[in-house]
Amino acid sequence: MAVALWAGSSSFTSGDTPWGLYDSDTQFTSSADKFAGWAAKRLGYPITAIELTSGSFYACFEESVSEYSAQVNQFNIKDNLLSLKGQSTGSSNNLTHKRLSNTMGEQIFLSETYGSEAGVGGQVEVYTNKITLSQSVQEYDLNALVADLSGSGAGSGGAIEVKRVFYEASPAITRYFDPYAGTGQQTNNMLDAFGFGGSSPAITFMLQPVYADLLRVQAIEFNDQVRKSAYSFELRNNKLKIFPTWTSDSTGSLYVEWERVDDRDKVLRTRYSGSNDTISDISNAPYDNMQYQYINDVGVQWIRKYGLALSKELLGMVRSKYGTIPIPNSEVSLDGDTLRAEATAEKEQLIEQLREMLEQTSQRALLEADQEASEHLQSKLNKVPVPIYIG
Repeated sequence: MAVALWAGSSSFTSGDTPWGLYDSDTQFTSSADKFAGWAAKRLGYPITAIELTSGSFYACFEESVSEYSAQVNQFNIKDNLLSLKGQSTGSSNNLTHKRLSNTMGEQIFLSETYGSEAGVGGQVEVYTNKITLSQSVQEYDLNALVADLSGSGAGSGGAIEVKRVFYEASPAITRYFDPYAGTGQQTNNMLDAFGFGGSSPAITFMLQPVYADLLRVQAIEFNDQVRKSAYSFELRNNKLKIFPTWTSDSTGSLYVEWERVDDRDKVLRTRYSGSNDTISDISNAPYDNMQYQYINDVGVQWIRKYGLALSKELLGMVRSKYGTIPIPNSEVSLDGDTLRAEATAEKEQLIEQLREMLEQTSQRALLEADQEASEHLQSKLNKVPVPIYIG
């Protein structure tokens, strides 16, 4: 059987590539024949016979463009995924060759989610209910006292999550002149201590440093910590146990902030609806194959080299099928295995170089480079003499 050999220049027509991804791109169609001739000559034509056809070179050229597109798109998806999540995946939203504006939508959503849990904002409604404390009762069932209360916002009941229990004592500043705290003083006693007992408090003002007030507040709090029972609580299985137990004959009050678990989860369900038209991960981010005509010379050169490596690999596979060719009184060994090994090494090197270049242009790398440049500029400006102004 005769082996098909490269016959020289040819004329590319639509449909000559296996996938036809770029057949409508005039820049690609005009470059396909040039690539075939260049790759054949780089492989030794016409001195050496090339056991490939025009279609083989076209296939390698198409695959090389697709590989370049896939590598760049993969990096862009990884670099921008946080901003892409939740956006539309429609065909009209193709992000290839487009500059993205960082709207911080996903970051804001995460911040609001954390804010809801930390009690400093968010989108989840927080309700407040009063629990009536009774004498000698230490444990209270929140299901009965909170979740089933009508008109409290709990709706038809359901699971709740307690966010805050107001168990702390009153602030020390409210007891600044508490005569029962050993460090506090009544107004008259304080004036007497400074020799102003005969003056009217309504028209006499005394200036003290701020730290004196802070020391007095700290003394009151330390007094409560040492001489009084600490206010605390324990929450287990919707049972709220308070410490110490209420001892007064009259009823007391304890306030609890809570939210419905369904309200919290509803926010997540709304944001991540699971719809197929919403970007969720790298699998459905709308990055399509690049148009060859918009790839710059740097990318085109990488595509040519990678296409040549693919052509060399394909030629090596063809020649490996026939390790030797018999000739009169001898045989000729082919270099198929050598070509395949060289092609594999060249492909890996090109992929590694491309990925390193992409990493150097990531958002993080660019910000770090900008910061370093600013620091060097500031260091340079610090060495410029500053003129002395004489008025």
